[in-house]
Amino acid sequence: MFLKRSMKKKILVKNMVCNRCITFLEQEFKKVGLVVVSITLGEIVFLEKEGVDEAFIESLLSKNGFELVKEVGMMVNEQVKIACIEAIDNLEAATEENLSAYLSKKLKKDYSVLSKMFSKQEGITIERYYINLKIEKVKELIQLQRLNFSEIAYSLNYKSSSHLAAQFKSVTGMSMSEYKNLQQWDRKSLDQIV
Repeated sequence: MFLKRSMKKKILVKNMVCNRCITFLEQEFKKVGLVVVSITLGEIVFLEKEGVDEAFIESLLSKNGFELVKEVGMMVNEQVKIACIEAIDNLEAATEENLSAYLSKKLKKDYSVLSKMFSKQEGITIERYYINLKIEKVKELIQLQRLNFSEIAYSLNYKSSSHLAAQFKSVTGMSMSEYKNLQQWDRKSLDQIV
């Protein structure tokens, strides 16, 4: 008797932007009997299962707000987004070099190639996307009320709190103080930032 050996399948997933997404998708895959070998932001490796095809996986992801990444350009853009999110979450690692050098090194691609692909598909530059991510992080930190504006600026590697204040106002149309005093905070989820 021969045992059929399961093959590993690797997929890239769009809108997978936080640890909760990882936990949620791991649970969803297990619910349908798929064995997850590894799971990180934007990537799932699982053992193939008879009767589970790409359409099934695509349906499982889309009903939960995720998307299967199929095109090469889309894959690269998701990797750029994930690397930017990781850079903000781990600023100490990313501060040793500028964003372009960090992304080139992390993704092992020339930054000009990454930049062109990203801008073409997303309609925004990588730099603008990164700034938008940082501003959403600032909003989060303001809401937590643990740090003052200067500490927030320092924690996100701004040269000064006035630089952060100017950038915040440019992106949101209001000052950080005005935002802090709002009754309803206007925040975007990371998968909605572009």
